[in-house]
Amino acid sequence: MAQLNTSNPNQYIFQTEVLEFHILGGLNIHGLDRMRVTLKVHTLEDPYHALRHNIDLYNSNGVEKLVRKLAEFLEVGTSNIRRALQELINKLEDYRIQLLEKETQEEVIEYVLTKAERRSALGLLKSPNLIEKTNKLIGASGVIGEETNRLLMYLIFTSRKMDNPLHCISFGSSGSGKTHLQNKVANLIPEADRLEITVLSANAFYYFKRNELKNKLILIEDLDGAEEVLYPLRELQTKKRITKSVVQKGIGGEGKTKNLTVEGPVCVSGCTTQESIYEDNSNRSFLLYIDESLEQDERIMAYQRRASAGKIDFEKMSEATRLLRNVQRLLSRVTVHNPFAEHLILPRSVFKPRRTNSHYLQLIEAVTFYHQWQRPKKYDESTGEEYIETTLEDIKIANDLIKAVLLRKSDPLNGATRNYLENLKKYLKEKGDTEYSNKEVRKNLRVAESTLRRYHTLLLEEGYIVKRKEDKTQSYRYEIVDVDEFFELENMIDKALGLCLEKLEKEAIS
Repeated sequence: MAQLNTSNPNQYIFQTEVLEFHILGGLNIHGLDRMRVTLKVHTLEDPYHALRHNIDLYNSNGVEKLVRKLAEFLEVGTSNIRRALQELINKLEDYRIQLLEKETQEEVIEYVLTKAERRSALGLLKSPNLIEKTNKLIGASGVIGEETNRLLMYLIFTSRKMDNPLHCISFGSSGSGKTHLQNKVANLIPEADRLEITVLSANAFYYFKRNELKNKLILIEDLDGAEEVLYPLRELQTKKRITKSVVQKGIGGEGKTKNLTVEGPVCVSGCTTQESIYEDNSNRSFLLYIDESLEQDERIMAYQRRASAGKIDFEKMSEATRLLRNVQRLLSRVTVHNPFAEHLILPRSVFKPRRTNSHYLQLIEAVTFYHQWQRPKKYDESTGEEYIETTLEDIKIANDLIKAVLLRKSDPLNGATRNYLENLKKYLKEKGDTEYSNKEVRKNLRVAESTLRRYHTLLLEEGYIVKRKEDKTQSYRYEIVDVDEFFELENMIDKALGLCLEKLEKEAIS
């Protein structure tokens, strides 16, 4: 009996005593209700006289027409062609079933920790000051500066294993290091648990396997160029599943509806150079603003110089990375209960308080989740469910991390304009003045004229600065209305979080 040669995945070959069939482009193994292929058929005697045809081999009418067409074109009897096609279809069916079984059996090989790796990772997870030690290890893995952002991002990525994961968006100008930060922290997550997206269409999300994205970290390098995928991602973030109905042809060519469902939850992280993004996207995420200060520039350039001089121990960086990855592998899904949740109240000035309050409570749960090896297991008497409880120390850690996020959430200004205003205040304080001109700022702060105009328009609208015209020179000068407004807002948030924690600590003692 003739054999099907599948050594070339893009061109199968099936040969009988008279004919040779080439299946060009291989075979689609999904959708068993059809078998659409591109055929190239010729006789063994004359391989250059070939008929090429695209056909669904499960369409009997189409196959019968092909038989007659081949008989006329190749001058071969219809009985020989019909028998050869039936043999080919049987071979393709058998091979497709083999491929499907192989695909089902292929699973991601789970990394097995050695005894030494497990001991080292457990030693870290059970050690005191776990958060502080973790932050130092993140730095040792190659993340320069960004102490708060990097730790917060690491905990957000860790939350992918929870029922309600957190999400984040990093803001920063081009070349500020936002993508570098995201990639370096994501590198601390096992490769099997993350999916990096450069270009992906919106429909592509619906064709993942049902549980392929479950508890995965999805990384988007540039949100500006990924607008098509943001809608299904928002649905995955909120509803934890997406479903799309498509029409497929059934037997006899009749259309039938099939639902494509992809399950979550997922943790999503992205970067953008925009000063602000669509509200529906930003509301679901922690907004992280990259440190673009001169001090951070110096830290990064100093690191680059040491690396160029061969004074960076890359083996130690790899060790820190491996240790944190192993820590992630030892974290298992467990329910977190926060017995203090009803007493945690956010400042009234926070923008979108309902969603921000949810993020705050979720961050506390993520901190508790990361400490799961230090928390005693408890069981719900009614359901028997295993859980761990949040401690006051977890709340304190979350409060320290979330201050900057809440501060930005309470600020009417976008991140870029706020950074400009704070740099301007610093410059004027060193100068000992509160007034300035456009020319002076462009020269000393090195801000482009179009960018400066955009900042000033927003600051004037929000009442942060006033504009005055000088009679002598007929030029304009600007003055900051309240130099301490951001500092006061920061103190208010700090005080509100501190009062809640202080009250809980007093109740715990009593």
